[in-house]
Amino acid sequence: MVQPRLLRLNLQYFAGEKTEKATPKKRLDSRKKGQVAKSADVNTAIILLLVFLSFLFIGTHLRDRSLGILKMTFQDYLLIDFSSASLHTIFVTMAFEAAILIAPIMAVALAAGVLANYLQVGFLFSTQAIQPKLEKIDPIKGFKRIFSIRAIVELCKSLLKITFVGAVTFGVIWFQLDQILRLPHLKVSQAAVFLGKLTVQMGLFASAALLFLSLLDYLYQKYDFEKNIRMSKQDIKDEYKKTEGDPLIKSKIKQKQREVAMRRMMQDVPKADVIITNPTHFAIALKYDDAKMDAPYVVAKGVDFVAQKIKQTANEHSVAMVENRPLARAMYDQVEIGSAIPEEYFKAVAEILAYVYSMDQKAERL
Repeated sequence: MVQPRLLRLNLQYFAGEKTEKATPKKRLDSRKKGQVAKSADVNTAIILLLVFLSFLFIGTHLRDRSLGILKMTFQDYLLIDFSSASLHTIFVTMAFEAAILIAPIMAVALAAGVLANYLQVGFLFSTQAIQPKLEKIDPIKGFKRIFSIRAIVELCKSLLKITFVGAVTFGVIWFQLDQILRLPHLKVSQAAVFLGKLTVQMGLFASAALLFLSLLDYLYQKYDFEKNIRMSKQDIKDEYKKTEGDPLIKSKIKQKQREVAMRRMMQDVPKADVIITNPTHFAIALKYDDAKMDAPYVVAKGVDFVAQKIKQTANEHSVAMVENRPLARAMYDQVEIGSAIPEEYFKAVAEILAYVYSMDQKAERL
């Protein structure tokens, strides 16, 4: 008795273990909740890369705008008498100039953020991901999150990013070290141009390095996501029951439907003109009504037990029965209930119906 019990316990344990891949429904439900495989580092890397790339095209515009603001500040506003009205005008003008200066950068960053999210998860809008949850402010769960394996992994990832990106940036500075040491001997404008180019180079190389690391992080996030949405065998069974219905209930419904169809078919047997039999295995009930169909049609058919029930009902209501084995078998396979018989069987059925009608007429005369 102990071993079967242990076996049942083991089976229950393995049935509850999440070892199966998530079903399409589970993936769709997780997506609706905003739970998708996504790396924040990919967003950061793409935004930085595209912003620094944009400096190659709008750098001249930014330089001219910045110099214009500096000129306006030091040449125009420092020579005027300040009052409340002039301060308001200066503030509005400077705010407008600053907005124009940073607007292209913000537009590129916004487009890059949208692009990065779309590349990872496609189009997704979920309000459940931003709903407030009390468990997020639970200090015990927060403490567990801080000292969890995931937190350690994130710490290692951060250290790796800082080290790798820092090394790449230092490499860019190292290769330009001679130029940097010559900065005191350059004009202010030349030094500014050199520092601008150096900044763009460091940004491009650093964002490219971060993009490489973010792709590795995305693969890890995808693996972690697939692991978290795994299902147990019992979960899959429960999901199937919810979506498709309990198999036991479905079988009972189908059984009831068969019983209803059987009763309806048996009610039509007394209306038949003739029953064509095998004679033991098949029974086909035919009726000819020129007002309904141009050819005789099947009102009931059955094999074995159902065939015996059809013949029993036919006997009770004095419906003629004719034995024709090939015809009974062929029509059972080819003709559905309520359908007219094919043209190839017209002659054989017409002879049977003529025989039945003649027998009925003799019976009436007698």
